[in-house]
Amino acid sequence: MIALDRRRFLTLAAGAGTLAGMPALLQQAWAADLEQAKAEGKAVFYANITAVEPVMAAFAKATGVDGQYTRISSSKFIPTVLTEAGAGKLLADVVQSPLPMVELLEQRNILAEYRSPSAQGYPAWTTENGHYTQFGIEYVSYLYNSEQVDAADVPQDYAGLADPKWRDKIVMADPSTHASTIAWLVALKEQWFDSEDAWLEFLKALAANKPMFVASFGPTPAPVESGEKLIAISMPKYIVTKAPAPLDWGPRSGPLFGAARAIAVTQSAPHPAAARAFVDFWLSRPAMQILASQVGEYVLAPGVFPEIDGIDQVQVKPVRDLSDRELKTFGRQFKQIFSGR
Repeated sequence: MIALDRRRFLTLAAGAGTLAGMPALLQQAWAADLEQAKAEGKAVFYANITAVEPVMAAFAKATGVDGQYTRISSSKFIPTVLTEAGAGKLLADVVQSPLPMVELLEQRNILAEYRSPSAQGYPAWTTENGHYTQFGIEYVSYLYNSEQVDAADVPQDYAGLADPKWRDKIVMADPSTHASTIAWLVALKEQWFDSEDAWLEFLKALAANKPMFVASFGPTPAPVESGEKLIAISMPKYIVTKAPAPLDWGPRSGPLFGAARAIAVTQSAPHPAAARAFVDFWLSRPAMQILASQVGEYVLAPGVFPEIDGIDQVQVKPVRDLSDRELKTFGRQFKQIFSGR
């Protein structure tokens, strides 16, 4: 009963910023709980997700607790957290990143055990681990310039990206170093192509198209917006965050693949009550709707989708976690295929 009432509280608070509508005893209990979080003053949030300022503002309005967001790139995320934790000076109350990074933090005893009642209704696999909750998928497909390319001419499936007509017209994150791109290419091998030979032929043909490499997904939309390139192997979320840029996405047949995202409270959280309140709010339906509609994220709260045409009609699947050894092995293989070295 408490869990359900707590979830109801979060929904009410997010919508109205008050405790109105709750029974008197629960109002008193939650007022005391919020007072503890307010006394702590803030919840410090380390994440590699972008454009989440609307969620931070909604959290502050709903709870009266300040949410302090620090974005740390994927390449620096683990070193930053482990260095601070090793010195006994981890500032983060809450961490969020792709699942493999969160799993590594769990293995290093960085995370506290916490099961948020706000995750009720999520797919069962998202809440199996008591130290973190999976809330979304960093979904990857391709973007194209909708002013320069007709929808009828874009690739109808992943193999179409290797068509020679796209030579010198593709941008992508470097497949020898970018972990999410490596995992996506491996997912195509394991979940989409019929055979390893077919997958290898696709990689060689894609390499023959001479894609431009950038460091991560973040820079991929810009060359397509400007018309320098026509296609980006990237995330459809940029249709939302880059609006009104001339971006559309494919393949509409799906499925789309990507790394699961997870969120957790840290073991040594300087503000533990505020940390739990933040995770509860983050996983609540109002926050997930903000992430989907304003940030373009593919979230796992049931029935919530980003405002991207057709995205609710395709299957979005998490990729398999790759070990560090696999990332290095595939990275070397892709470097050889794409650069001949």
